[in-house]
Amino acid sequence: MANSSNFIDAMQKAGRSSIVGPNVIANALPFVGGGLVLTAIGTYGGLGVINSAPGLFMPTFFGVMIVQFILFFVVRGIAEKANNQLALPILVLYSLLSGYTLSGLVFVALSSAVGIQGVGLAALGCGVAFMAGQSIGSNLSDQDGMALGKTLSIGLIGLLVVIIAQVVLGFFGVITPTFLEVGISGAGVLIFSGLAVFDFYILPRSYRDDQYLSAALSMYLTYINLFIFLLRLIIILGGGSRD
Repeated sequence: MANSSNFIDAMQKAGRSSIVGPNVIANALPFVGGGLVLTAIGTYGGLGVINSAPGLFMPTFFGVMIVQFILFFVVRGIAEKANNQLALPILVLYSLLSGYTLSGLVFVALSSAVGIQGVGLAALGCGVAFMAGQSIGSNLSDQDGMALGKTLSIGLIGLLVVIIAQVVLGFFGVITPTFLEVGISGAGVLIFSGLAVFDFYILPRSYRDDQYLSAALSMYLTYINLFIFLLRLIIILGGGSRD
């Protein structure tokens, strides 16, 4: 989960409470929106592969995941140096590849009882989280902001451990019970909703105004992960697959 690495890095940079980038979020928001649009395009492309050549999707899915993981660390390192001209095309590619890896979950949603309405509801939930996060996070005191950050860091690490265990058990054919899947998805929604709030507190204290692509990457990861856990939860509560 790349977001955990980005979150811990931001926490380490915010050792002081003073704001170093008062305009960094405003500078980052157009790139967050653009990244989400590119992700939607990548998802559409992935759905096209699933429908036209389903046997090709899984091999390319794992290949894309590896490339995406590498690109995350590359673009983060370049963006932190405020080399935005070089970081931007890499971030564009990263967003497209994120959409491709997301297309499998979206396909499950479209094939389930929740359908396109479930996908729309998850997207709407991200929009609500953004508005609430902007309102609450921008007004957090230093004491409350750092307390929230420490709480979220513990929750994020715990969630990562559980997901890794889930993947390993799934590899050996152990299927996660529905009640546990609901708990994991619900915890993910809560944690990334909290991060949507925390971003508005921590990013101006972590990045200068010219490091807006670093801030954009952090916010992008927050909303992509929130969308994933929301959609997972909606699928489960909606009754799962039609089949």
